[in-house]
Amino acid sequence: MKLRPSYKPMEITLIKKDLKKVDLRNNIDVSSSTLARMAKSEPVSLAVIIKICEFLECDLHDVVELIEVEDNES
Repeated sequence: MKLRPSYKPMEITLIKKDLKKVDLRNNIDVSSSTLARMAKSEPVSLAVIIKICEFLECDLHDVVELIEVEDNES
């Protein structure tokens, strides 16, 4: 069993706060390449996730969760 990040919680949090990913890019300098990695469920630095949590005023679990994947899906 392997784990990979899922940023669906961030999508939900953005919707609840009536925000878009561009707001992250404009307000906390999250690069478009980082947002692209997040869209592909690839790991990003914890520092970026913390900045997102601070901006959205939410907890870690409101931005990212770990999901199980088959070993051959990585």
